[in-house]
Amino acid sequence: MKLKYLSLVGLLLLFPTVCLQALGTTSNGAPGESGDISLKEDFTDREQQHIQVPTSGLFDDAPKITIDLSTLTRNDWCYPMKNGRVISPFGGSRKNHAGIDIKTFAGDTIYAAFSGRVRFAKPYSGYGNVIVLRHSTGLETVYSHNKRHLVRIGDFVKAGQPIAIVGRTGRATTEHCHFEVRINGKAYNPARFFDTTLRTLKSMKVIAYKSGVIETYNVVPANNIAEAE
Repeated sequence: MKLKYLSLVGLLLLFPTVCLQALGTTSNGAPGESGDISLKEDFTDREQQHIQVPTSGLFDDAPKITIDLSTLTRNDWCYPMKNGRVISPFGGSRKNHAGIDIKTFAGDTIYAAFSGRVRFAKPYSGYGNVIVLRHSTGLETVYSHNKRHLVRIGDFVKAGQPIAIVGRTGRATTEHCHFEVRINGKAYNPARFFDTTLRTLKSMKVIAYKSGVIETYNVVPANNIAEAE
């Protein structure tokens, strides 16, 4: 009887950890040097109303975080538009282009770049219909001008999961996906994280500082494989 009781207690203690791993979150939910953050907390009103917002708690324990993309396997990431090509780079002639524009065809599917939770999913100014995903690493990814959304605020998604249908809502002259990568609300060139020609994730470590500065270091060997044509 005593052994059965101890076994039951062990299962009950293990259950929360298993659930958190299934949701793609960390077991302790604490931020720090690794950059891991909890995705189980509810988003604030501001986080649900705006795209450019700091990530709560990201730099509470340290002035910098490390995001190690080299540890991700091929199932842990996905290029957002399969077979898509960049038609407008980060910055660009307008200097304020906060992402890259990826062109495919009307009605194509947009995929989650990494596992995470939907923080924002609705129309927003010139973005049109836009989705923001928060990832446990501290990254956020943004997908806009969508025709239709396949997820809602609060949903947990896996890398490679369909999240939207490409469109031209907002300020857009053709069907495409405007894709951004943000850390603590600040936008960085997605080409620093992805090889946009091969449509692969770069194998590297990212050191992000609270000041907004980031440093990147290539790591060999790479764990990623080119998108199938």
